[in-house]
Amino acid sequence: MFDVIIAGGGPTGVMLAAELRLHGVGVLVLERDAEPTKVERGMGLHARSIEVLDQRGLLERFLELGKEHPVGAYFAGIPKPQPELDTTRPYVLAIPQTTTERLLTEHAVEAGVEIRRGQEVTGLSQDDDGVTVEVAGGPPLRARYLVGCDGGRSTVRKLLGVDFPGEPARQQWLLGEVESAEPQEALMAAVTEIYRTRKGFGAAPLGDGVYRFVAPACSSPVDDREGPPSLDELKEAVRAVAGTDFGLHSPRWLSRFGDATRLAEHYRAGRVFLAGDAAHIHPPMGGQGLNLGIQDAFNLGWKLAAAVRGWAPADLLDSYEAERRPVAASVLDNTRAQAELMSPEPGPQAVRRLFAELMDFPEVSRYLTEKIIAIGIHYDFGEGHALLGRRLRDVELKQGRLYGLLHDGRGLLLDQTGRLSAAGWEGRVDHVVDVSEELAVPAVLLRPDGHVVWAGEDDAGLPAVLRKWFGEPAA
Repeated sequence: MFDVIIAGGGPTGVMLAAELRLHGVGVLVLERDAEPTKVERGMGLHARSIEVLDQRGLLERFLELGKEHPVGAYFAGIPKPQPELDTTRPYVLAIPQTTTERLLTEHAVEAGVEIRRGQEVTGLSQDDDGVTVEVAGGPPLRARYLVGCDGGRSTVRKLLGVDFPGEPARQQWLLGEVESAEPQEALMAAVTEIYRTRKGFGAAPLGDGVYRFVAPACSSPVDDREGPPSLDELKEAVRAVAGTDFGLHSPRWLSRFGDATRLAEHYRAGRVFLAGDAAHIHPPMGGQGLNLGIQDAFNLGWKLAAAVRGWAPADLLDSYEAERRPVAASVLDNTRAQAELMSPEPGPQAVRRLFAELMDFPEVSRYLTEKIIAIGIHYDFGEGHALLGRRLRDVELKQGRLYGLLHDGRGLLLDQTGRLSAAGWEGRVDHVVDVSEELAVPAVLLRPDGHVVWAGEDDAGLPAVLRKWFGEPAA
C-alpha cells in the first residue's frame, strides 16, 4: 500500500509529491499522458510562487532558466507603475510552463517520488482504511489517500461526484507556436497596432522565425476542451483580426483554451482531495492558474504528511478546503472582472477607464496587484495579532535568511526573546533563537508553508497553538 497516490503529473501534482517526500511519505504519481506536454500554457511565476520555491531551496534553478520582469500591467492589462510590494521578490519570473514542470519533476524524482506515465485512473472506491484506485490496463492500487491533480476535466472529481458549478465558456482562443514568412519587424509592428484596440490577440517572437500566436477562435466556444486546432483554424482566426495570416506555417504545436469559470463544491471527500485545475478553472487573465495550483500543493502537502505520520490534529485536513477554496473563489472573481474590463463594448470600456483612474491611487494599485501575485492572502485564524494568517516576507537573520530556515518543511518558532520553548514538538517545529531588525514582533510561530499562526512576546497561548497546528507533544 502506498501512503498517497496522486493522479496527475503536472506542476501541481509533482509539487505536492515533493512536499510529501520532504516528510518521508511514500508517494506514487500516476500520469495519463505517456510523454510530458509540449504545450506552453502558463508563461510565468508570480511573487508568492517564487517565495514558495525559495522556501524549499529551489529558486536558484528556476532563476537560471527564467527572466525577471517588473510587476506591471497585470490587472486587465492596464499599464501602471509597479506599486510598493511586501516581498523581497517583486517581479514576475518569465519561464515556460514546460520548464517549470520539468524542474519540479526533477526535484520530485530527486526526493524519491515514483512517477508512472501512461497510467490512466479509471475508478476509485474508499473505506475507513484507504482508497482503491483502478488503473486502465493494470491491477488496482491501494493507498491511504488519493489526490486528484488531473486537470479541469478531472476524472477523480467526476468519480467522486463532486459538483463543478460555474459558467461555461463564452469565448475560445487558439494558441500555437508557428513559423511566419513575414519579416519580424513588419509582423510585430502590425501585431502591436492591432493589440491597442483588440485585446486577446497577440504574437511574441521566439527566434529563428518562430512566433507564439494567440487569437480569438472563429468557431463557437466550448465548455470542455476539444482536441488541438488545425493550422488552417489558427490562420483563419488570425486573418479575422489582422486581415492577413502573416504566412503562418510549420506549427510546432497548437492548442485551444476557453474562459469557462468553475469551482468545485468541495476539495475533500473522505480520503480523496482535489487540487489545481481539478478544483478550479478560470480565464487566463493575469496568469494565475499555474500559480494557484502550486500554492494549493504547498498548503496541502505538509497537512497530508502530518496525517500519514500520525500527528495531525483532528481538523487539520479540513483546513485545506477552508483556506484554499476562498482563495480560488477570489481568483475566479478577479478574472471575471478582468475579462469584463477587456471587452471592447462601450460599457466595459467606460468602467476600464474608471479603473485606470482609480489605480493612480497607490493603495488601489497595490491591492489589485497583490490579488494577482497572491502575496496579500490572509487566512482567517481568528482575532489576535495583525500578522495572524499572513505569510512573512523574507527577512535577514544572524543565522541567514528566514526562508532558508524553512527548507526542511517544518514549522518554525522564531524567538527573539530566548525565553520560549517548543519542547515536545521537535521534528515538527524548529525553535530558532535569533534577532532581526526587520521583524517587528518579539516572536512568531510559522507553519511549514510560512503563514503566521501565533505572534507574541511570552508563551501566553503558545502551547495551545502548537497543539492546534502540530498535534499533541511527544511524551
